[in-house]
Amino acid sequence: MKVLFNAMRVVATGAMISVTPLGAAAAESQLVTQQGDISPMCGSKPMIVGLSDGYGGETWRKTALAELKDEVGRCSNLKRFIYTNANGDQQKANSDINSMVAQGVNVLIVFPDFGAAQIPAMRAATKAGVTVVPYLAKIPGNPGKDYTVNVTEDVFRMGTVWADWYGKNIKKGNVVFLGGAPGAMSSQLFFDGFKSGLAKYPDLKLLENNFVVTHWSPVGAQKAVAGLIAKYPKIDGVATDYGVTALAAVKAFEQARLPVPAIATNASINELSCKYLAMKKSGKAFPYFSLDGTTSVIRFAGRRAVAHYQGTSNSESTTVFPYPYADSSAGVEPKCDPSAPPDADFSSALSAEKLKAVFQQ
Repeated sequence: MKVLFNAMRVVATGAMISVTPLGAAAAESQLVTQQGDISPMCGSKPMIVGLSDGYGGETWRKTALAELKDEVGRCSNLKRFIYTNANGDQQKANSDINSMVAQGVNVLIVFPDFGAAQIPAMRAATKAGVTVVPYLAKIPGNPGKDYTVNVTEDVFRMGTVWADWYGKNIKKGNVVFLGGAPGAMSSQLFFDGFKSGLAKYPDLKLLENNFVVTHWSPVGAQKAVAGLIAKYPKIDGVATDYGVTALAAVKAFEQARLPVPAIATNASINELSCKYLAMKKSGKAFPYFSLDGTTSVIRFAGRRAVAHYQGTSNSESTTVFPYPYADSSAGVEPKCDPSAPPDADFSSALSAEKLKAVFQQ
């Protein structure tokens, strides 16, 4: 079966798929919508599952937490679920891991917000016999020693998909890339993929040779984009690795009384979707593309970790690819719900009832 999207070709081959951006070489990833069945992986050993977050509180993280609980909750031998939130404190993130090991956690999923700095704590947990799976971001280290396995998004390839979308839809002009915190590994990988992809389009010029730091915050992103607008007389495309910064970019151009350029992003949010649809309705639509389903990547990490601890089989890829949730050039419109939180992510694999429960927290 072949499903042709505007910016990429997805060829399903059983559980595995080949995700090939147009004009790029093939790579083996698993589409986030191709969720496996955890039931045969549950095994019989009683288990305590934990999730260690580096930053928590926003709706995206709450949704990912709910997705992991939903996934491992299908195993009747789950005895306890533990969640910790370091609130941006690197030292606490490491102590949280140590604490969960002391509480007897068997399966530990880690969002490695602090990258390599968390490896010593993960290594100690692995040495203690805990199955440790850092997820979403790719981190350094040795699988089997520093952690069990790293389940990631194929962020480099996502960057190339954005480049292909720009190459097809704006064809010529100046583009920039907004990342997160200084030195953020995920942002660097996104940027590297984007830059690599743009090399195929000589009429597209990358204005900044590094990703623009925004700290993934609305204020930081608007300030950064305002600076770019002042520096460059013409910007035709803004790619970002988070819907919050994409929305901030849209607002920055509006405040400067300039047309909103083509926006390509990841992990879009409800407010951005509503903004896009409202502008489209008023005849001021901007070209828009978003890859989503990112809150569901944690399910792949959960299944991989449970299968490893239980000694059961899991043939899923450790690299996951999102799907086009919005694509103005292909007529794919995102969902908007003004009654939901501004940062809600409707591309989640949660049921409508469970997603609503997350929004009410």
